[in-house]
Amino acid sequence: MRALLLSLCCFAASVAPCFGQASAKVPVVFAAYATPLEEPWNMVIHTALQDAEKMGRISYTWQDKLATPQAMTSGLQSALVRRPDVVFADGVEALDAIKAVAAANPGISFVVGTSSAPVAPNLSVFDSNLSEPAYLCGFVAGKLTKTGIVGVVAGRSDVQVHRAINAYIQGARDANPAAKVKVTFIDSWYDPPKARQAALDQIAAGADLIWAEREGAIAGAREKGVQAFGNLVDQNVEGPETVLTGPVWSMAPIVDHVSKLSAAGMIRGESYLDFSTLARGGAILASWHGWNEKLPPDVMELIRAKQNAIKTGVLVINPSADRPVGD
Repeated sequence: MRALLLSLCCFAASVAPCFGQASAKVPVVFAAYATPLEEPWNMVIHTALQDAEKMGRISYTWQDKLATPQAMTSGLQSALVRRPDVVFADGVEALDAIKAVAAANPGISFVVGTSSAPVAPNLSVFDSNLSEPAYLCGFVAGKLTKTGIVGVVAGRSDVQVHRAINAYIQGARDANPAAKVKVTFIDSWYDPPKARQAALDQIAAGADLIWAEREGAIAGAREKGVQAFGNLVDQNVEGPETVLTGPVWSMAPIVDHVSKLSAAGMIRGESYLDFSTLARGGAILASWHGWNEKLPPDVMELIRAKQNAIKTGVLVINPSADRPVGD
């Protein structure tokens, strides 16, 4: 019977990992970040990997500021000397370079941040998709705005960023069909001073709620006494009297899946682009930090209803990937 169960488990591995204790190991994980570690997108990945290490599920090291293909290649090659089992890498600026390193190392799992397709046998892909919580924030903005104008300060033109902003716009207009949404791209993934100035410019043009899709915009909202939404991580600490909530991305479901695969000695080329949903726990709204008690009860009730509708599939948020223009 035991032999039969083991055979069945290994047969099922083509669909799901076989996580028997006998085959489990602690995977060695390396992460290569293109921008400084404190950039929120990086911190989501870093925090999930740190949490997995604290639980004894992986061994983890990292390097940041690998902003060019040459720097990324050099960082990866240095790390590969230690033969990690899994490499997480930011593919926004160096996807081709990462693909080349992955192809030369088929015995290592590469998990790359990109909207591109996976590459067999060992390159999986992931990306943040905050469309669902962004829609909810847009709905709150549309209900709360007094000027009828809300703003978004975004980083660079990117498919997932486009979808999130278009979802935010959809939410704002579902709540208030007359709402106008200003959209500013700062053409950088991490330039807090530029994002701060973009927020100040939008506020000067009448926006009274700002979605700080990029780090720095909260500072501008705080200076002018305008409320804001954070992004990627819970950013309430940057302005407790400013930040209401915000879309939060969690890499925990992906890290959990990848670490289990690696512990079982499995290498895959998979897409994890659908892991960032409310239903799977890959995307959530940040804590309200008491704002849920201060905002109009009817607005909060609507948000709870919409959140449940999204989780159960009754309300599907599927925004356009086209670059949003705004008003």
